[in-house]
Amino acid sequence: MISERFRGYLPVAVDVETAGFNSHTDALLEIAAVIIDMDDYGEVFTHPAIDCKVIPFAGANLEPAALEFTGIDPFDPKRQALPEAIALDTIFRPIRKAVKANRCKRAILVGHNSAFDLGFVHAAAERCASKRNPFHPFSSFDTATLSGLAYGQTVLAKACRQAGIDFSNQYAHSACYDVEKTAELFCLIVNRWQKLVDWQNELELHFKPSS
Repeated sequence: MISERFRGYLPVAVDVETAGFNSHTDALLEIAAVIIDMDDYGEVFTHPAIDCKVIPFAGANLEPAALEFTGIDPFDPKRQALPEAIALDTIFRPIRKAVKANRCKRAILVGHNSAFDLGFVHAAAERCASKRNPFHPFSSFDTATLSGLAYGQTVLAKACRQAGIDFSNQYAHSACYDVEKTAELFCLIVNRWQKLVDWQNELELHFKPSS
């Protein structure tokens, strides 16, 4: 079971788009999550993304440079954005359900530069007084670090291309698109590592000296 593979934690990829770098003062504008699962052969795979556009919380700072970078207009009615509390509940509910179904103790966030995403998730949960935040308070899996080790690249787009994953700059900086690519990259690295370990174990077993 996936709970045994990750010490009782369920990996869930998360990406956020924000109006700045300060999780306590700057607006959360988009949040998306992909639940990671495991098949009968021990390979991890992704479920479809869950994503929400978010209305800036009252008094939130909106850095012009950040908005220009992401191309997000926080007040565009076509975004169909939700209040922060409702958006978090929309994201958290299926994660909690998956945690329970997989007999895990809680979710662990997978992110590209994961400390950033984790900080915004926890800050939003604190603002909304969410008592059922499924994520570990400080631990995470960082695909920037993992892809730096596996492929020598730490930028998401470059790491994906190096790993053979299609990546379009046209859709980048959308939470939904970026989280799908982050989850795909994580699964690829984990599965290739597991195959390497299995192969080494087979070699050791085959060439083990007889007593």
